[in-house]
Amino acid sequence: MGRAFEKRKHKMFSRYDKMAKAFTKVGREIAIAVKAGGPEPEYNPRLRSAILNAKGLNMPKDRIDGAIKRASSKDEGNYDETVYEGYGPHGVAILVETASDNTTRTVANVRMYFNRGNGQLGKTGSLDFLFQRKGVFRLVKDEKINPDELELELIDFGLDSMEVEEDEIVIHTAYEDFGKMAKGLEDKHINVKKAALERIPTTTVELEEAQQDEILALIDKFEEDDDVQAVYHNLK
Repeated sequence: MGRAFEKRKHKMFSRYDKMAKAFTKVGREIAIAVKAGGPEPEYNPRLRSAILNAKGLNMPKDRIDGAIKRASSKDEGNYDETVYEGYGPHGVAILVETASDNTTRTVANVRMYFNRGNGQLGKTGSLDFLFQRKGVFRLVKDEKINPDELELELIDFGLDSMEVEEDEIVIHTAYEDFGKMAKGLEDKHINVKKAALERIPTTTVELEEAQQDEILALIDKFEEDDDVQAVYHNLK
């Protein structure tokens, strides 16, 4: 019984730790958005999407408002956004998006993760050709939503493609239509779990299970770092 309790406690703290990290990342999204485009969501598409992401994580409204207020303060520091590119083992391309108040620390950590994971940090821009940046919206799959009707309605907002999955609906737009789609979904009161400009691989690498585990372990290391906002790869 004691061991079972310890396992449950470990899972509970692990879940809270993941939630805390998710809140930290979305808090930085909000801060960067406010610094770049101001504190008013209606005039700042990036802030609007950051708030959508915060709500998707069930972040309390007072924490969202507090993050916007702090970011609006002159005392709040700035975050430098940097994308690091490199190869993991077995030729898998990896892009790491970061937001940091200390880029010296961040690049040192990113290089360390690549090296320890049998990979190599590359030059900026060396992997751009392997990824296409698109707007990606993950919607709550609701019984009230008719996917066929929704698809037609969203064409005017820049819908590129739509996939109906088991527990969510995934919408893709062109990079330049991201803000228009975010506003359209908001106006239609559609529940968005997450909205982001993601990097979609144009080609993928297929590996055996043991090799996949190596890549996934490396990606976990990146994602555990507080300075890392998102990680993309072309593993199939």
